[in-house]
Amino acid sequence: AARMFLRLLSDIQWRAAHPKWRRMTSSQRNTSTTAEPHPVSLPAQAQVVICGGGIMGTSVAYHLSKMGWKDIVLLEQGRLAAGTTRFCAGIVSTARPVSIELKMAHYSNKLYQQLEQETGVQTGYMKTGSISLAQTQDRLISLKRIASSLNVMGIPCEIISPKKVLQLHPLINIHDLVGAMYVPEDALVSSANVSLALATAASRNGVQIHERTSVSHVTIQKGRVTGVETDRGRIQCEYFVNCAGQWAYELGHSGEEPVHIPLHACEHFYLLTHPLQEPLSSSLPTIVDPDGRIYIRNWQGGILSGGFEKNPKPLFTEGRNQLEIQNLQEDWDHFGPLLSALLRRMPGLEALQIMQLVNCPESFTPDMRCIMGESPTARGYFVLAGMNSAGISYGGGAGKYLAEWIVNGYPSQNVWPLDLKRFGTLQSSRTFLRHRVMEVMPLMCDLKVPRWDFQTGRQLRTSPLYDRLDAQGARWMEKHGFERVKYFVPPGSDLLDLDHSKTFYKPDWFDIVGSEVKCCKEAVCVIDMSSFTKFEISSTGDQALESLQYLFSNDLDVPVGHVVHTGMLNEKGGYENDCSIARLSKRSFFMISPTDQQVHCWAWLKNHLPDDSNLVLEDVTWKYTALNLIGPRAVDVLSELSYAPMTAEHFPSLFCKEMSVGYANGIRVMSITHTGEPGFVLYIPIEYALHVYNEVMNMGQKYGIRNAGYYALRSLRIEKFFAFWGQDLDAFTTPMECGREFQVKLDKGLQFLGQEVLLDQKQNGVYKRFTMFILEDHDTDMDLWPWWGEPIFRNGRYVGKTTSSAYSYTLERHVCLGFVHNFDEKTGEELVVTTDFINQGEYEIDIAGQRFQAKAKLYPFSSLFTQRRRKDEVELSGYQRE
Repeated sequence: AARMFLRLLSDIQWRAAHPKWRRMTSSQRNTSTTAEPHPVSLPAQAQVVICGGGIMGTSVAYHLSKMGWKDIVLLEQGRLAAGTTRFCAGIVSTARPVSIELKMAHYSNKLYQQLEQETGVQTGYMKTGSISLAQTQDRLISLKRIASSLNVMGIPCEIISPKKVLQLHPLINIHDLVGAMYVPEDALVSSANVSLALATAASRNGVQIHERTSVSHVTIQKGRVTGVETDRGRIQCEYFVNCAGQWAYELGHSGEEPVHIPLHACEHFYLLTHPLQEPLSSSLPTIVDPDGRIYIRNWQGGILSGGFEKNPKPLFTEGRNQLEIQNLQEDWDHFGPLLSALLRRMPGLEALQIMQLVNCPESFTPDMRCIMGESPTARGYFVLAGMNSAGISYGGGAGKYLAEWIVNGYPSQNVWPLDLKRFGTLQSSRTFLRHRVMEVMPLMCDLKVPRWDFQTGRQLRTSPLYDRLDAQGARWMEKHGFERVKYFVPPGSDLLDLDHSKTFYKPDWFDIVGSEVKCCKEAVCVIDMSSFTKFEISSTGDQALESLQYLFSNDLDVPVGHVVHTGMLNEKGGYENDCSIARLSKRSFFMISPTDQQVHCWAWLKNHLPDDSNLVLEDVTWKYTALNLIGPRAVDVLSELSYAPMTAEHFPSLFCKEMSVGYANGIRVMSITHTGEPGFVLYIPIEYALHVYNEVMNMGQKYGIRNAGYYALRSLRIEKFFAFWGQDLDAFTTPMECGREFQVKLDKGLQFLGQEVLLDQKQNGVYKRFTMFILEDHDTDMDLWPWWGEPIFRNGRYVGKTTSSAYSYTLERHVCLGFVHNFDEKTGEELVVTTDFINQGEYEIDIAGQRFQAKAKLYPFSSLFTQRRRKDEVELSGYQRE
């Protein structure tokens, strides 16, 4: 019996009660096997076709039907809930570090709690709570940060002592613990039954469900979904939802126009035991021991325990596997370290009889976050897949947000961290995915301190200056596959210590970044910013200007050579992009956007620009290397290299001009730095990049030039109160809410996207305000640092979270940026946030449970910055390169 194919959940009982979906029981078939006749033929057309009958597909169908959409077909190649969902451990955990994932899990928990009553299908829901253990102080800090987020969301959570752990779970060995986090409302479910319950409710609401129906490919015409080809015929449809789990990648690549869905399967092991001599109580909390890499839950009086080993085993790299997931081959040698960790944590299990070692595939993504959203290349093609072993926790919330996205055109929450468009085609290489998931799976348990970086799939997109900068001590991070410099290690520093500096406290690079910031303020620094997204929009007539005037909030009808900071807004007035646009000619514009906007912004523009052959949109990111010259001496360096005056009288702020630098022609020079400091950005054709860089560095020697990285840029922009898209700004934030009214021209004479919302906010006020906080009683050397996501309290009440944090070397204090809300004390309703409301409050920032007093400002502390000194008084000796 121990070797039999295990059906973990009450699939048999459910199917007996629902003969509509009863099918043959053999699981030993392949794609060429002919199933028995289908009692119901497929419809010729539908509004929505969903592929995949697991927790994701059924959740999307359930929520679409709840929102009133009825013309929906769900197709499952095998049987409902017969994929990864059937093997899921059934742990519903809300303890998630990413805010949107936490919200999804919280909603899922509430949904599953009432699902049985709604549908009559037993889901096995049991509120047991969960305990996350900490064997180290750093682990405990990470749990405290999560606990802070849970508490402000109203989810009960507490940090407990090892003794309390023993009280809650008497079988746990606590000798090596320093503490734990207890979440009493976490739960257990029968995952397959939850999926079947969702399918039952969806079916009652009119959704058609067809098992044993395989999708071969999706037809796309003129960039839009038109239908689905199956082994039982074609269905015309407006929307297609790929919820195919581990098959999502292959299905995305099956058509003539591929949709890239970067995920890869790994083997995932867990152990099932027979009941203990005294069976475990069904209400015992689930144990998560990340330092031991295991989780433990009760299962029918025994235990279910699995984990995330350091040496995972990728599988199915070559392509599609079987229709339904079977229990893969046992591998006790591979599971050995996890079994040892289990016996250390629960020594009383040594005499327990093992029932089975389950080995099933789980899909993982390149950044450990699930994938949802609309394809950037095919309108109407939506994806929900890649759950990183948290499918049951996310299933309800993820299905809800995707259904909202399909029906309304956008979800009710900011899901950018999960959006499919955060990836490009480069992350869809099978080799890249295989190597990355071998790193990702262990990272599920590894301690992730701020600013950690992936090690696999690196040096994929690099600047032409990569080798030159690397030889000078550059330390690298990766953004959208592009290598970017964090900082430069000075000669003689301990490189090994810096490379392995991982802490929630003051980092080892503190002084290095401080010296780069000092040089930016007093001399001149060079930052390679080639990773920024760069587009050119041109037309034969006025089409480019007219289109951009509609898509952007600022007035782009400026003289040639001027640069405009502007937002690309949606219908709600929120930022789809925050960018700088230079007018190169009457009919040509050059657009600079954040690095991770390359796919998202391209898709947004393609979807909103008119279909006009005279209007051309070109991605020129790869054509230009960008060098940011920051500091008061930048003007001297550039003047000498170009033999042209670069003073404010001749080259005013927000100006763009093509110039010669050294021997190179056609360099686009812009008087912006993205930091608030004086300087220029040089956009250099890549064939000239090395020459121009060498010329800049040689000429800059006498002005104290040095290289700098993005950590210095981050510190500079935060102390100047500059918001960045993807960190501070998102699709739910308007210019009026973040102090950027000056980038909005409501009177430019042309209507633009989001204008009505902004007019309303101007007249009636906003419900959140972007605010700057200076920590006042915080010891930089001894206290935990703020990084991002810390709760903000006003007069003792929660009002929002930080979005960015950095140490200001000028103020010699930490600066946090974040949004302040005004919640009604009785109802929780959001009220208008006024300037007086901001200024009259007493603020605290919660860092891992400890609150620090903070001063709130709606403008930067310009009066506190370093006294301006004449350039010839700057002491250059400290900046001379060795």
